[in-house]
Amino acid sequence: MEIRYNEKLKKLPPYLFIEIDRKKKEAIDRGADIISLGVGDPDMPTPEHIIKSMQEAVAKPFNHQYPFGAGLLSYRKAVVDWYKNRFNVDLHTDEVCALIGSKEGIGHIHLGFINPGDIVLIPEPGYPVYNTGTIFTDGIPYFMPLLERNGFLPDLSSIPQDVIKKAKLIFINYPNNPTAAVAPKEFYVKLIEFAKKNNIIVAADAAYSEIYYDENDKPSSFLEFPGAKEVGVEFHSLSKTYNMTGWRIGWVCGNKDIVAGIAKVKDNYDSGVFQAIQEAAITALSSSQKCVEDARKIYKERKDVLVEGLKKIGWEVSLPKASFYVWAKVPKGYTSSQVVSKLLEDASIVCTPGNGMGKSGEGYVRFALTVGVPRIKEALERISKINW
Repeated sequence: MEIRYNEKLKKLPPYLFIEIDRKKKEAIDRGADIISLGVGDPDMPTPEHIIKSMQEAVAKPFNHQYPFGAGLLSYRKAVVDWYKNRFNVDLHTDEVCALIGSKEGIGHIHLGFINPGDIVLIPEPGYPVYNTGTIFTDGIPYFMPLLERNGFLPDLSSIPQDVIKKAKLIFINYPNNPTAAVAPKEFYVKLIEFAKKNNIIVAADAAYSEIYYDENDKPSSFLEFPGAKEVGVEFHSLSKTYNMTGWRIGWVCGNKDIVAGIAKVKDNYDSGVFQAIQEAAITALSSSQKCVEDARKIYKERKDVLVEGLKKIGWEVSLPKASFYVWAKVPKGYTSSQVVSKLLEDASIVCTPGNGMGKSGEGYVRFALTVGVPRIKEALERISKINW
């Protein structure tokens, strides 16, 4: 029997982080002592009080049935309260929908709002799923370069009018993956004005909002700004904030009609988020946030060690304000892919090529702060011995 893949599947590039994980496993099989600074998966365990909550919730028979709908009312209320406490944003529970991780919602929003031929405005370098969803719905991606000279912000004024006329959706992501940039308040004001004027839905990916390094300069939520709820939604996740990547729990919130569209897609694609996980997520959102503060301190120490170490070796690196990534320029004379290969082959270090997340990422590599300080110091020692 000849197996023929859907034409849309053929258009997909290899999923970057699966490829990185494959290369890492191949090196481990060869006996290499790998230091993995590639995939953004927290190495710290989920806090104990969240695990205990899950253990209690999973024993409840009520939670063993289909969790249909937009999520437990108590979970959506916890999200509402969290947004009020963190961003002073007022939400209603019908403006929140539980997600099986924010990735799921980011991938599904296209199904609710993109028709064949519609344009999706996508930041690049950026999270691959923004484009994947576009391909699956026969949309047309228009990539907005994130350049250092623009503070790694998309230049909305440079988008051609013929593109704007066909655009239905724009993705933004701050704190940014992979550049670690934080958007200033003026950007959000301009973005909302742009979206209103051109009737374009804003999809804000805020997965890294709680990993920041200055208490006096916390990242903003898109929904903090006047008019935001009229034009868009924000995706959030417990994955990075509470070290819960494997739990698959997040949410989308904001414009009621956009949230309802995503919820309708979900009703036809899945049966909701396991309620025991929702109960554990309520504990995470509504309990003391000391565990999040502690994680920030750990990431800050790692970030400082890696950035200062790379600078001493001669690499050009900007100090991240947020996220657990370091976006570093590659040594002169090398491409992103060449540096990644050299680091793996000569130093058994895994990192992410900037161009793997978009052509504007060429000339950079991304390091994830997902190993402890001793391993980061070991990585720096290995890098310093490479003959560039």
